[in-house]
Amino acid sequence: MVLMPFELETHPSRYRHWRLEIDPPLAWLIMAVAEDAPLIPGYKLKLNSYDLGVDIELADAVQRLRFEHPQIKTVIITSGQDRVFSAGANIHMLATSAHGFKVNFCKYTNETRLAIEDASGASGQHYIAACNGTTAGGGYELALACEEIYLVDDGHSAVSLPEVPLLGVLPGTGGLTRLVDKRKVRRDLADVFATLAEGIKGKRAVEWRLVDGVFPRSRFREAVRERALALAAREPRVKGAAVTLDPVFPYRHVALEVNPERRVAELTITASADGDAAGWHLRAFRELDDALLRLRLHHEDVGIVLLKTRGNLDAVQAADAALYASRGQWPENEILLLIARTLRRLDLTSKTLFAVVDRESCFAGSLLEIALAADRIYMQEGASIAAGPLNGGVLPASNRSSRLAARFLGEPERVAQILARAEPFDSEAALEAGLATAVFDDMDWEDELRVAIEERASLSPDALTGLEANLRFPGAETPETKVFGRLSAWQNWIFSRPNAVGERGALSLYGKPERPQFDWRRT
Repeated sequence: MVLMPFELETHPSRYRHWRLEIDPPLAWLIMAVAEDAPLIPGYKLKLNSYDLGVDIELADAVQRLRFEHPQIKTVIITSGQDRVFSAGANIHMLATSAHGFKVNFCKYTNETRLAIEDASGASGQHYIAACNGTTAGGGYELALACEEIYLVDDGHSAVSLPEVPLLGVLPGTGGLTRLVDKRKVRRDLADVFATLAEGIKGKRAVEWRLVDGVFPRSRFREAVRERALALAAREPRVKGAAVTLDPVFPYRHVALEVNPERRVAELTITASADGDAAGWHLRAFRELDDALLRLRLHHEDVGIVLLKTRGNLDAVQAADAALYASRGQWPENEILLLIARTLRRLDLTSKTLFAVVDRESCFAGSLLEIALAADRIYMQEGASIAAGPLNGGVLPASNRSSRLAARFLGEPERVAQILARAEPFDSEAALEAGLATAVFDDMDWEDELRVAIEERASLSPDALTGLEANLRFPGAETPETKVFGRLSAWQNWIFSRPNAVGERGALSLYGKPERPQFDWRRT
């Protein structure tokens, strides 16, 4: 498959695969995938199978429900097709996609699932999966992202994760981790389930904790609706007026410049000077999120991203202080959650990240988090950075640690010292405090940066991906870090092995009469 640039932004008026029905305090998010409308020509999206285009619409819907429909307290994800919820990721799309696209597709899909979980856990918008038919692979993984799962009991419909027996790969968006960590399925039962291509249905699915309940088809929709209303009744939060999400492109606060020959991109965020704290944060971090996705999906050859900022430190600190002071209110809380999700997307981007702090920079507070997410922080002599209340854990990484705490895992006392400092850190103080990797004077600044970039660009991208993924999340594990750590290791490896993608591999021969031929050696 030749991957052509495609739009990463959409709107409900342009959805081809989802219908959004608002029925306060409920919303129905109905999956009705258009078979003949794949993102990239060459396959059909049969049985509500999905590709990245389907998931782009889902991610948009989840985001819009959080901002544009604050009156919604429970979202029900169900199918608009008869007797099928979803057959999961489209196999022919995966089989014909380049390796990098497979992994980035799995990563994007899982980030969308995490946004659903974040909405349930932090936004007061609970999700229920109403599986009104066959629920397989990625379809069941979508259900696993929901707070509760209900399956139609019709003697036919089952839930399954059939990737191992059918495709020679793994559930690519966290399915195995969510089984045992989130739903607490007993691991021997999870082992049986994940190797049983036909899946499990009815009361046994409930007994094994794979679903929360089953209802006959005759009363399925109404029973799910009753459960959704009960969840909504338990949610006390009352929010204010809707926040409209206007088109993010063209950017106003973010600039993305790509140099294909050097395999380097510059990503610059400009601070607002107009005093609209909430408006700037919302717009700037939505633009940053979009730019990160463009880098991943449209610029796979870019290996190094130079993170830069432009603006006034004091203006950023003032905007952050206003947002932090209103953190328990609507919509400020939702904006903080969006900033946190965007920063986690940055953490999980498989490219080298260098923060470049010069005298025009404004790496303060929320923008300092961008530097703290970087693999290295280079400062020009005379530049300054500043910490603030948003650096103390309000914007956690995937391991639910603040980036400062992760940076100083061996010196936890430094975190409090940095947060207690009222004035900015100049370059010398930043180096002493451990907030800079290196500081260069004017004479050496450009040359040292150039050498660092060229040295990094000369190294194996595979080795660097592994190195960065191992170093970015020190400390305790969470289900989220497990999902992405295993995605980087297992899926990167399995998706490149002949047993899956060789001429006689299981993924390559899916749907054909030939049986796959495996190299039986375990390594």
